[in-house]
Amino acid sequence: MNKEYLEFLEKKSHSIGNFGFEPIWYPDCAFDFQKYIIEKSVLKGRMALFADTGLGKTIMQLSFAYNVVLHTNKKVLILTPLAVAFQFIVEANKIGIDDIEYSKDGKHTKKIVLCNYERLHYFNSNDFVCVICDESSILKNFDGKIKNQINSFIKKIPYRLLSTATPAPNDYIEFGTSSEALGYLPYMDMLQRFFRNNENNIRPQEIGCKWYLKPHAKFDFFGWLLQWSIFVKMPSDLGFSDDIYTLPELIENIHEVENKSNWIINGQTRLFNSVAKTMSEVRQEQQGSVKERCEKAIELSSETCVYWCNFNEEGDLLGELDKDAIQLKGGMSIEKKEDILINFAQGNIKKIITKPKITGFGLNWQHCNHTIYFPTWSYEQYYQSIRRFWRFGQKNNVTVDLIVSDGQKRVIDTLLYKKQKTKDFNSIIRKSISKALEIKKENSINIIKPKFL
Repeated sequence: MNKEYLEFLEKKSHSIGNFGFEPIWYPDCAFDFQKYIIEKSVLKGRMALFADTGLGKTIMQLSFAYNVVLHTNKKVLILTPLAVAFQFIVEANKIGIDDIEYSKDGKHTKKIVLCNYERLHYFNSNDFVCVICDESSILKNFDGKIKNQINSFIKKIPYRLLSTATPAPNDYIEFGTSSEALGYLPYMDMLQRFFRNNENNIRPQEIGCKWYLKPHAKFDFFGWLLQWSIFVKMPSDLGFSDDIYTLPELIENIHEVENKSNWIINGQTRLFNSVAKTMSEVRQEQQGSVKERCEKAIELSSETCVYWCNFNEEGDLLGELDKDAIQLKGGMSIEKKEDILINFAQGNIKKIITKPKITGFGLNWQHCNHTIYFPTWSYEQYYQSIRRFWRFGQKNNVTVDLIVSDGQKRVIDTLLYKKQKTKDFNSIIRKSISKALEIKKENSINIIKPKFL
């Protein structure tokens, strides 16, 4: 790459300052790559940690929080999905942090306070100097009112940390949500700076994408991303060894059952089933095959497992067929859901029936290595769900039994396509960030390096 183009990139780079301070404390048990991430995030003060599941995000978030407490002597709020706060407290005790509590009603006496996203309305932003959003990609699952409430709360806090394994599961533009929450480029400003609207300049390879990254802005975009985030799938992405982070085998089995119900299209009954194509046809196919799919799930069941379904009729029938399984329902109180999830994590409950949108984020279930899944179009939900089991620390191979009807072939095809697309997408991001880092080094731009290396 020539010198003129490097200078061009540098002139166009979005300058982002640091809001943080020198780290004061590291947990003794932290690995070198985790210490590096802790140091960089604390120095930055407002950082997004895009780290894959099992890399120790909980320890790194707690370290960020404790450093802020030591530096400011003020309180930190950590927002988590349901039942995840329990895991934070366990991990905090392991690394010597005891000034921590879980609050359900907005009352708090400790310096580090945990609460669920759903309970944020009980809290006052003036009480905190730092907010940490665990599994921050979950924000898009909330309705507009709750999402606006969370974003408004975050923007009032000086120190901020976002953490998720899936920051942009569908498209580059989803990074804009994180950027805006951290106080960097607003979402629309990011689009205008780095992207082009497909409606204005349609290229055949971009059909179906409303926004696409400008070709000449590629390295500029990832260089900007590098300034306020860390993207890591494996320690080697940061130059560290992967030796201790080996995963067991993931065994994915696809089971196809016959839909014996009448196939109706536009009010007309068809003699033969066919592959569902539209969303309404897929929904009809799912409804018509509930009995067959649930019976197959029970056949495949093991002593300890999780059933993942999508509709109440699936969960209700699974609960009738498997009396040992406890069903989580959307209408349950937050307290009841948490109680079930904690007891399952502790081994007191052997089987649960749940939905990805309820419990697909943040939970550690390495004690279980078998799950049964009714797939949908969402690969992010599938990935997050299976990573509750298939994560670092799992000692056994993990088996995933996917159950579909004979008319759901398109759903499986789409899921496999998105799986490969996500793999390619992550590869592009990693290579692009690596290239952007090289460009920065060539231009003698200061790069934060861990002092212990």
